[in-house]
Amino acid sequence: MSKIKIFSLGGLNEIGKNMYVVEVDNDIFVFDAGLKHADDNLLGIDYIIPSVDYLKQNVERIKGIFITHSHDEQMGALPDIVSELKGVNIYATPFNLDIIKREFEIENIPTDNLVEIQAHKKIDFGNNSVFPINVSHSVPDSVMYVLNTQDGAIVYTGNFLFDPAMPDNYKMDIGKIAYVGKQGVLCLLCESVYADKKGYTSPQHRASKLMTEILNKTDKRILFNVFQGQIYRIQELLEEVKNTDKKVIVMGKKLKSVILKAIDDKLIDFDKSRFLDIHSCNSENVIIIISDDREKPFSNINRIVSGYDKFIKLNEKDTVIFASPVYPGMEKSSTKLFDSIARIGSELVIMSSKEYLSLHASSEDLMLMMNLLNPKYYFPVIGEYKDQVENANCAETVGISKENILLKLNGQVVQINDKNLVESNEIIHIDDVLIDGKTVGDVGELVIKDREILSENGVVIVSTTLDKATKKVIAGPEIYTRGFVFVNDNKELIDGAITKALEIIKANTKPNYIEYNKVKSQIREELGKYFYKETECNPMILLLITEV
Repeated sequence: MSKIKIFSLGGLNEIGKNMYVVEVDNDIFVFDAGLKHADDNLLGIDYIIPSVDYLKQNVERIKGIFITHSHDEQMGALPDIVSELKGVNIYATPFNLDIIKREFEIENIPTDNLVEIQAHKKIDFGNNSVFPINVSHSVPDSVMYVLNTQDGAIVYTGNFLFDPAMPDNYKMDIGKIAYVGKQGVLCLLCESVYADKKGYTSPQHRASKLMTEILNKTDKRILFNVFQGQIYRIQELLEEVKNTDKKVIVMGKKLKSVILKAIDDKLIDFDKSRFLDIHSCNSENVIIIISDDREKPFSNINRIVSGYDKFIKLNEKDTVIFASPVYPGMEKSSTKLFDSIARIGSELVIMSSKEYLSLHASSEDLMLMMNLLNPKYYFPVIGEYKDQVENANCAETVGISKENILLKLNGQVVQINDKNLVESNEIIHIDDVLIDGKTVGDVGELVIKDREILSENGVVIVSTTLDKATKKVIAGPEIYTRGFVFVNDNKELIDGAITKALEIIKANTKPNYIEYNKVKSQIREELGKYFYKETECNPMILLLITEV
């Protein structure tokens, strides 16, 4: 009999940052290691990853990190955390492992700990084992994981849908899933993103008809913006292109290498001779496939629309297709991007996230998975809390008792001893690690708050020069502003601020001595009140004192 703990370091009550931990006695198994894209409020932040402090403290017990598929939300944190988890192996199927390897090589990260696995081949770890099973998702070679323990199986589905018409490399092995269910599933961790959608996701995820209409409608240039991981959507496009005389340009070496690898591995059926290089991008009757870096959704298409790309200039004859959904929290920036395209005059096609679903499990998909696996305990994961609740409702519908449905937040521990749920108040420390460029963890709430103030109200710098011996003012105070007001047009406001600053400096200056801390705090406080009263703005106020 085993003592089992299950918890999340990220992925609950949020979209992205998926990382789920299962402890079986002394062994730790980690499933997925994703990032979350920063929303419009996190100024300058590229993306967010889960804190792995708990894993660092227990690194000797980790048997591996098991990746379901190569989407950023599932594997995007790996380049940032591998250096902190030295010696830990990362397991993935061939196609997905190749993408991870390419990411590591770009970042000059050693790839020694990357381990290729095959679906339906068991990986033994002493008394426990991990068994990957193929599932249907938007990446070929996607898998779910079955962690076999002495007390029964712990199953983590990752992302999936049921669709019998999926191409061979995307097919789900329903027979093996049913077999696992008959052997006994102790706990099922199942995705929640589309739990509120009634029916099956299929066939609403298919977009080939729309693509055919667009391809036949124009013989001008088409820009097709898609997330790099949406291989299924790219495959749909290339299947329709085969029926036309159009050529294809793939923008970006990384995206092109992924597509060519998929063709070489027979995952995509397309004639490579129909690809042109980037220097042909101004030709007519071509399709340009554009993707984005993992940390910057819409960054490449935004550069093109803004006129900063050295190869592509958007014009009114172009058609721009957005084939991937907008990330939650990025609606404002995406709307600005769409408006900019409309002003240029290009035809804009935004694939509706309601009409064209992503390849996630809707309510009927979820209930079918539950019926196949028949778990004793059910743990909704991957999604906002409202999605987790809808997932729990699906579980009740198929007869799973309410007390066996585990609705949790990140860090809250589910404990199962000898196959039975044990009340646990244990909380694992969790945190968001903000990634800004190459810095990891240096950017906190205070920095973000400063950026908000600067972006909304600007900065005011108060500069003065003192005599080093007597501490008397010999120059200034002078006031400089950026992003607040134009000094020449607001002379009266600035003069009033100078007068107040000078009074504060003199009030805190004694012969041969000045109280710098009081001067700084009072100038910030008094000038802050003054500026707000006069302008209803709260600029950041900085004081610069020089002694000569």
